[in-house]
Amino acid sequence: RSGTSVLLVEQGGSVLVDQRLAGLSHSEVMRLLSKAEGTTEVSGLRVRFAASSVSPPMEHLSVMAFVTAPSPAAGTIGLSNAIAVLTLLLLGVAVAVSLMIMRAARDDVTYVRQRIADMARGNRDGSTGVATGGVPLRSLDQVGLLTAALNGLITRFAEAEQGYVEDLQQAAELDNERSLFLAGLSHELRTPLNAILGFTHLLESEDDGPLSTDAKEALGMIRTSGEHLKSLIDDILDLSAMETGQLRLTRQVVNVHALAEESVRQGRATVMDRPVKLEVDGVRNAFAWADPQRLRQVLGNLVSNALKATTHGVVRLTVDTGNTMVIVRVADSGRGIAPEVLQAIFEPYKQAGDAAARSKGAGLGLAITHQLVLLHGGTVDAQSEPGRGSVFTVTFPDESHSARVPRDSLVPWSSTTHSVITEPTIDDEPTRRLRRRGSKP
Repeated sequence: RSGTSVLLVEQGGSVLVDQRLAGLSHSEVMRLLSKAEGTTEVSGLRVRFAASSVSPPMEHLSVMAFVTAPSPAAGTIGLSNAIAVLTLLLLGVAVAVSLMIMRAARDDVTYVRQRIADMARGNRDGSTGVATGGVPLRSLDQVGLLTAALNGLITRFAEAEQGYVEDLQQAAELDNERSLFLAGLSHELRTPLNAILGFTHLLESEDDGPLSTDAKEALGMIRTSGEHLKSLIDDILDLSAMETGQLRLTRQVVNVHALAEESVRQGRATVMDRPVKLEVDGVRNAFAWADPQRLRQVLGNLVSNALKATTHGVVRLTVDTGNTMVIVRVADSGRGIAPEVLQAIFEPYKQAGDAAARSKGAGLGLAITHQLVLLHGGTVDAQSEPGRGSVFTVTFPDESHSARVPRDSLVPWSSTTHSVITEPTIDDEPTRRLRRRGSKP
């Protein structure tokens, strides 16, 4: 009644007693005895079995019990199948949603990256192309938060850019007004100054009668001061002309060594009361393609600067050639220049040295020298060490450039590209002013 069947089996596998279960072969009985328990099929029925040896003195016998195993209900199978199908559907939906989210995030990142690239390229007119609206916000996820932060940065950058443009325009206007004022003032000063110098020379000639010693000394002081003032006015006019691009060069083949000797002769006249020796050496036939008046001005400024810094010792001009350039070095044994001052030595109105040396000029000589050399297509270099003197090196294109460099020009010529420079090499003064005030273009 319980659905249980029992077999009594000998050690050799012979069935002695078979209750309500038949169809087991000898090999099947031996297999089940070896397994001791488990599940098998007998006559098409699924049954569970267990085998155990009988206790002594009948240990050669074994008892095997079989119980019919229940079959799974049809409803259980259907439920299992439904759960499996639902699991697959949910998994597919999850994968699809994940792909959609990933694609949307990728599209947002690509969009933001493209907008940033467009801003980085700027507009064709040279502006940055940064719009105050920034990048449109398309989502509220992590990409959206990043976009919002980027928009805040873009807004700040656009405001800073606008402020810089306004400052630059204002500086350009002020610089233009300054140049016009200096040019006009210099011309107005030059007219009475020329009259003063003319009458001074007339009085010194003693055509109207002899002069006393005190009068001659006073006229000498007037003439020296007037010539010094005239030199300062000329420097201001030259600097103004260079800054506005109105300085014209008239080039020709110039013997640089001869001009160097001339500058040294003029320099000796100013240091007759000091133990300073001026020397010129190097290549005697070094010819440059340059404006002789401006080249003479460059050498004169360098010699004058060296003499101001040297109370005793040697000032030496060396003329050399190389790489289609004429090289001039002006070395002195003076006090030298501190590194922090050397960095700004070529800026207008910058002077090195003590108060006595600074009072002898307006700080325009080296600035004018720098710009004149650049206009010729040359280079300027300064090296110095406090207490050990300074070395200024300038280069000018040699005479071989006369075939391709125009004789007259208002724009600089590049000795590197061998062509006229369309963009002036002179630094934009308004930009330099902003940089000195802390602005960064």
